[in-house]
Amino acid sequence: MDKAGTKNKVSVWCLVSLASIPLVMTLGNSMLIPVLPIMEKKVGISSFQSSMIITSYSVAAIFLIPVAGYLSDRLGRKAVILPSLILALIGGLIAGFASWKMEDPYTWIIIGRVLQGIGASGAMPIVMPLVGDLYKDDNVKTSSSLGVIETSNTFGKVLSPILGSVLAAFLWFLPFFSISALSLISIALIFFFVKVPKEKEEPVKFKQFLSNTKEIFKVDGKWLFTVFLNGILVMLILFSTLFFLSENLEKVHDIKGIKKGFVLAVPLLFLCIASFITGRKIKGSLATMKKLMIFCLITLSSSVVFVGYTSKKLILLLVVTSIVGIAIGALLPVLDAVITENVDKEERGTVSSFYSSARFIGVAAGPPIMSLVMKNYLNVSYITAGVMGLILLFIVLKFIKVNEIEHKNNKAQ
Repeated sequence: MDKAGTKNKVSVWCLVSLASIPLVMTLGNSMLIPVLPIMEKKVGISSFQSSMIITSYSVAAIFLIPVAGYLSDRLGRKAVILPSLILALIGGLIAGFASWKMEDPYTWIIIGRVLQGIGASGAMPIVMPLVGDLYKDDNVKTSSSLGVIETSNTFGKVLSPILGSVLAAFLWFLPFFSISALSLISIALIFFFVKVPKEKEEPVKFKQFLSNTKEIFKVDGKWLFTVFLNGILVMLILFSTLFFLSENLEKVHDIKGIKKGFVLAVPLLFLCIASFITGRKIKGSLATMKKLMIFCLITLSSSVVFVGYTSKKLILLLVVTSIVGIAIGALLPVLDAVITENVDKEERGTVSSFYSSARFIGVAAGPPIMSLVMKNYLNVSYITAGVMGLILLFIVLKFIKVNEIEHKNNKAQ
């Protein structure tokens, strides 16, 4: 084994522990989607109010993720991740006990979800820069490990409707408590198995941090914002479609309970497989990543427009949403790798935190927008999503300039 291989050796349990964070945080949000129609009946709330159970988690994360990114650069990745997971655990307990013991638990459910969102903001976004720290400058291993992390995230999405439906079949509020139990497991794994490299340099002061952030976006802003917009759009489409499917399967196809969980998992399974394969194949090449982004955006834009039109034909609906899932699944690890491999280590925590924050904008906006448009403007909304994908395709072609980015990286080295 060469020196680089020795230096960059990371234990399997360390990678498993890191992968547990996106798994837990994804379950913490996506697991509730199949349960939302049940909550509407049990708590006596509208579909818009039920969508806020997803959105409240995400809105909290949007604003606090950049703060967590800065703190992780200053205090250390592990010092931010562990308290954040504890907050997620507490949030699950609050939402669970409120649902169990109170007659009108909605407000306390939202409070618990906000706490979970705060926890997510300090845990999930720190994983990407931490992987980069562990593998130093080995882009191939970084890409491969980020593929595992993103696959864990997407596997959480596959598992979540099934697990959420199974748990809710016993007690409708059990998913809230399960989030706390899973957070506890992740806390133990991170505590025992993740050994963060010791930093020799003094952490950056806040004024310098602001100045550095401004400089990053001044120099690389065009391609970074392009990646951020991709993150927003794919998560907006994913979570609005999941919310729509959850309602549609019950109201149009009369598919409920555990069966609904398995049906919901079908497009997510394709998303997970695509994410895993892409993560293994991209191998640190920016030119390959750009080609994949273009292919995924064309596939996503041309398939998503048919979701509304196939809503009453179950098999066709699952075929279309599975193609959408493949496009999103292939795109997510590419976006992760573009950020992690083309930003200096000192700036990685900051930039990846802004990217994670951008993704949560899509997560937050998807369910409430869908709850408002799906009755009268379903087809229009999905055609609009397709048009947005094509606009984003032209932005990628214009602003992600492989030669310029690689030239800058070579000069930095």
